[in-house]
Amino acid sequence: MTKSNIVSLIMRVVLGIIFVFHGVDKFQMGLSNVEAWFSSMGIPGFLAYVVAVIELVGGIMLIVGLFTRYVSVLLVVTLIGAIVTAKLSAGLLGNGNMAGYELDLGFILVLLHLIIAESPLSIDRLISNKRNPVPAR
Repeated sequence: MTKSNIVSLIMRVVLGIIFVFHGVDKFQMGLSNVEAWFSSMGIPGFLAYVVAVIELVGGIMLIVGLFTRYVSVLLVVTLIGAIVTAKLSAGLLGNGNMAGYELDLGFILVLLHLIIAESPLSIDRLISNKRNPVPAR
């Protein structure tokens, strides 16, 4: 395994953990509270449930490396949605009342890397190896 693969692995697992915590936090706050918060910002309330599930399940899938590319695309779309609907007005670094979108941009960059990078030590790799076995010499 190369140094690049090790860094990709660390980025995938750590970002997965972060998303799991964000998803769990939404469930602990109560999805009805998150729905009300979304609605207060003009975001359709039902998206609170969608986002919570995407963050929780997507985070778990990143940790184990299952469908990494697809999950990463879905999380990029979710983060862009968060920036456009909730964080853009607060600015890059925030406004004192609300966090800015600098971390979201960093997460997007990591996810873009995961979309194009190999996924070492992952279920994706196991699936790929089973589909395309290395011919014996």
